[in-house]
Amino acid sequence: MSVSLHHRVDGQGPPLILLHGLFGSLENLGGIAQRLSDQWRVHALDLRNHGRSPHSDTMDYPAMAADVKAYMDDAGLDRASVLGHSMGGKVAMELALTWPHSVDRLVVADIAPVAYPPRHDAILDGLMSLDTAALRSRRDADERLAEKVSTPAVRQFLLKNLVRRREGGFGWRMNLPVIADQYEAIAAAPSASGPFTRPTLFIKGAASDYIGEEAREPTTRLFPAASLRMIPETGHWLHAEKPDRFANTVRRFLCAELDRP
Repeated sequence: MSVSLHHRVDGQGPPLILLHGLFGSLENLGGIAQRLSDQWRVHALDLRNHGRSPHSDTMDYPAMAADVKAYMDDAGLDRASVLGHSMGGKVAMELALTWPHSVDRLVVADIAPVAYPPRHDAILDGLMSLDTAALRSRRDADERLAEKVSTPAVRQFLLKNLVRRREGGFGWRMNLPVIADQYEAIAAAPSASGPFTRPTLFIKGAASDYIGEEAREPTTRLFPAASLRMIPETGHWLHAEKPDRFANTVRRFLCAELDRP
């Protein structure tokens, strides 16, 4: 059963849907939304169990893609271009493979249509170990999380999910228990068989290992019209590390002549 996604809409022009990654929210792609809203009507969404969207015990790609399709139906969007980063990229792929006539052009940022081994064990362990109700401050949370997550920028990103409770203390805005419980489904490949034959762009961070040689066969099979662009000197967070380069790459792709049937 789909949930009603929290969203932010800016700009004028053809519709463009933005989908964030794991542990994120629509704010993570805010800089990209701002850069593209001069030519597109940008619909930035919080995926289920993230940001200000509703919580659910189900966290797989068919369910998350159905949420996006329901949003499109409610917003009167017959077709839209879709850009997704990481987990959001898998949601975008599932959407395009399941409802191909609803997607004009597809942009997938630093993720492939394959299953991944566990990559977030330390993060999940650190987040689950925090007694949020007993935290005195965000600095207190950062110091405790540093025992499991050594990179300050990653901790800063994760702790954006920490919110003050009216009754005192802190809590998670995201549905952390379900994310941890459903992690295997999140690491899985998109389940729809497709193919999606319309223009598709995969954008890879040059220093990232998320798109490897093992992705070639499923990508070609599921997205036969796909192309790949690489952004130098960036990792998995390529849209945050080089936002202008990333946005310009997306812009050139979306501005290309559409071969509408």
